[in-house]
Amino acid sequence: MYQQQQMQSILSEEDLASSILADLKRVVREYVTAATESTCPDIRQLFTKLTDSTLALQGQLFQAMQQANMYNVSSPALRQELDKQAKEYQQTKQKTNQFLQQTLGGQQQRQTMYTPNMHQQSGQQQNGQPYYM
Repeated sequence: MYQQQQMQSILSEEDLASSILADLKRVVREYVTAATESTCPDIRQLFTKLTDSTLALQGQLFQAMQQANMYNVSSPALRQELDKQAKEYQQTKQKTNQFLQQTLGGQQQRQTMYTPNMHQQSGQQQNGQPYYM
């Protein structure tokens, strides 16, 4: 009982809820990172489900905090600023796509230059046996 009263005096409900909300946000970032870096489909699916359930929990806590006036929503952004950011992101996307096309296009050309049939014909010794490098 004494310990419980002591804990209440250290953190207010608002501070405790804010701390939990921040932790949930961090956990979501970690789960998303784990999902995107996973090469195993089952593990990727597991982290995706964990992300979804943690996002739902974070949303519920946010709504409860907002209803209890524990969370102040930031002021609305100016439409001009949003349009500017959207334009910048679109330009970055276009540059990234161009880079990928140039990079992957070059790799595809190099890949098409190698054909097993060409190597097989030129890679045979005089006795008709394949020559392996």
